[in-house]
Amino acid sequence: MLSWLDRFPWLWLLLLAAWMAVAPLTPEPHLVEKLRLLAQGALVRPIDIFDLAMHATPLLLAALKLWRQWRVRRP
Repeated sequence: MLSWLDRFPWLWLLLLAAWMAVAPLTPEPHLVEKLRLLAQGALVRPIDIFDLAMHATPLLLAALKLWRQWRVRRP
């Protein structure tokens, strides 16, 4: 089911994850802003929840790809 992720190049995944994690740079990256709102319990608007999901997904995919590779290579 996730074989497409195994074939997806690391370079593109990491570039996408880094870009989405810091975009936009000013006044504050969306991911930082949405995580702050989440920690404060103020993440209630659907657009903010969608924005958090959109900016966090590449990082989660990179973590999932790393976990899948680690699991396969583990003796």
